[in-house]
Amino acid sequence: MPYRKLSEQIRELDNPQRSDTFVKLFRNAVREGEFDAAYIPERFELPKQYSRRGSEEKYARDAKDMVFEVTPKFEKWFESIRKDLGNARRAARVKPSIDAFERGELDFKALAEETRRKMDASFKKGQNLGQSRAASARGRTKAAKTTTRRK
Repeated sequence: MPYRKLSEQIRELDNPQRSDTFVKLFRNAVREGEFDAAYIPERFELPKQYSRRGSEEKYARDAKDMVFEVTPKFEKWFESIRKDLGNARRAARVKPSIDAFERGELDFKALAEETRRKMDASFKKGQNLGQSRAASARGRTKAAKTTTRRK
């Protein structure tokens, strides 16, 4: 069976900006035993270009290189991952607004139910916090009364 480096495999990706995600998925697959790979004492630069906030400066990261066996199982895995990574990123989340509800981009009933659940959870959390503080305050006052000394 032929062997290949991770750095060589990354070059076959359709979108180099997704190379960091591919490396993460590759390592997860090795950890879970989908195929075998071994670290080698080399590093390679990911083709993804990162940009710093508030600056036009671009930089790249590097990663440990690995060697793996090219098997039909790996080829099948790689094709499915390449297809997933090649797809456009998921659509941006629609911000709740009157227009979004009117256009039907958001389901008002579902969002109202989610809001109700969040408000209820927040209320219960506050109640529990208040009860626990009251209980600990009662415990402190009893302890303070029993430890006072008389002359």
